[in-house]
Amino acid sequence: MERQLICIVCPKGCRLTVSGEETLSVTGNTCPKGAEYGVKEVTAPTRVVTSTVKIEGSIHPTLPVKTNGDIPKQMIPECMEVINSLTVQSPVKMGDVLVADLLGTGVELVASRDQ
Repeated sequence: MERQLICIVCPKGCRLTVSGEETLSVTGNTCPKGAEYGVKEVTAPTRVVTSTVKIEGSIHPTLPVKTNGDIPKQMIPECMEVINSLTVQSPVKMGDVLVADLLGTGVELVASRDQ
């Protein structure tokens, strides 16, 4: 198995090649973080999720939100179902926790702006 990736850990954007079956090797990285990213992306990819939720009592109809950590990539659709079902009440401060332990991941959904 061989996969080609572009590292997103830093602005360099190294072109990585991840190969192997049981033991993975990463080439093309210019720093150790690239090797870690390559292995993680092939074995258990995760993402920070950014979106918006409905808000009542504000001049804006929506509030930007994000997870304060990575969640498994395969859980993103389920995460979006939770996010799309939310309606929060103003006032909200940036960093306020809107959902603790989102889907049992230990990650919180937080407000990204005061509103």
